[in-house]
Amino acid sequence: MPTLLWFRRDLRVHDHPALLEAAREAAADGDGRVLPLFVLDPAVWDPAGPVRRAYLLRSLAALRADLGGTLLVRAGDPSAVVPAVAADSGAGSVHISADFGPYGSARDLRVEAGLAGDGRRLVRTGSPYAVAPGRVTKDDGTAFRVYTPFFKAWLRHGWRAPAPDPDPAPTWWSPRDGDPLPDEPDLGDLVLPPAGEAAAYARWDAFRATGLAAYADDRNRPDLPSTSALGHHLKWGEIHPRTLLAELGDTPGEEVFRKELAWREFYADVLAQRPESARHSLDERFVAMTWDAGTAADEALEAWAAGRTGYPFVDAGMRQLRAEGWMHNRLRMVVASFLVKDLHLPWQRGARHFLHWLRDGDLASNSHGWQWTAGSGTDAAPYHRIFNPVTQGLRFDPDGDYVRRYVPELRHLPGAAAHEPWDAADGYAHGYPPRLVDHAVERTVALARLDAVKGDPARRTG
Repeated sequence: MPTLLWFRRDLRVHDHPALLEAAREAAADGDGRVLPLFVLDPAVWDPAGPVRRAYLLRSLAALRADLGGTLLVRAGDPSAVVPAVAADSGAGSVHISADFGPYGSARDLRVEAGLAGDGRRLVRTGSPYAVAPGRVTKDDGTAFRVYTPFFKAWLRHGWRAPAPDPDPAPTWWSPRDGDPLPDEPDLGDLVLPPAGEAAAYARWDAFRATGLAAYADDRNRPDLPSTSALGHHLKWGEIHPRTLLAELGDTPGEEVFRKELAWREFYADVLAQRPESARHSLDERFVAMTWDAGTAADEALEAWAAGRTGYPFVDAGMRQLRAEGWMHNRLRMVVASFLVKDLHLPWQRGARHFLHWLRDGDLASNSHGWQWTAGSGTDAAPYHRIFNPVTQGLRFDPDGDYVRRYVPELRHLPGAAAHEPWDAADGYAHGYPPRLVDHAVERTVALARLDAVKGDPARRTG
């Protein structure tokens, strides 16, 4: 009797506990066959932006090649598709990596019920995380709400070593052809990086060789190739975070990178404990916050999304997003602060835009990254950490190279002058827009609105 391995956010064949368990069960049964399945779920596919769709299709093509062409792809509601495929193939069990997201966990319960009605099992082994959400808790068993104590407890908890490859290897098998993959959406001039497990390992090897040593010092510099660029590989499970952690030592760069991986695990844990926080502020006092609305607010959002706010560092970040389906993390904080605290728009509007365009768009990291900046999330008082879009640019793009790369209207301005075109006689000679708002004025407005709902705590700026 074969087993069925339902791939979701684990599009790889190495360090894959669910694959290992599916192969073990198939071998123990004397069959050895494993049917690999991916379901194009309309609940996930339909709301996805073109970048995420295109990347997923390329990742599936790479996985199908790694499996010798046997990956069965079906479109439809998994609660109907998975039991039907299991019945058609004669599989007695369906193996998965556990999903802790609000939709994914509920979907899996529906699939499990459908399988049980036919005498089949859903077997959860492993997860997309080094430590599954809910495992790291305070001494009283409650969940952490602040990152630093979570990180310390996460380190103490530890994680398993990477899973070995199955021995014997499974016989990948499919009873019939799957549905054809949809046509890839037109991305225009946007160029995606290579997809698939081999590409993930190649990117990790390159980062370890050329970027990890300087990561602690350079990770905030968007003008330098200073980040791992592994987010999309982790999003789709083309490489497991446990694989990365197993190869990290104790140098400053490795220590900081470990902390960045822990942020991803922390946000997944928060979302699992508080699923409503995907779209609602953790701090309920922010329900009473005054936000701008109407035509002027919508036009401000459009200017922000198009990278035409008149603040070069902000605009470079937003244009990088549209050009690459990705944005440097320092810019993610700066542009989020600008939307929430300079344009006075709710974080949810920015989070939706990010999730639509980011190739590494992850619900937990995206929603809680935005809430961290908005001040409604897991940090103590980050609303007062209002990023000055000019000083941030001067500090982290000191020679203006990042701005000139993405804002061609400012390429005639040398060095740091690209951050302040209003100070140059020819700063607006090539069509760059004037500043949409006055940051100093809007900062005061933002703090006054906060005081109305939270009182007047100690203020911080970044």
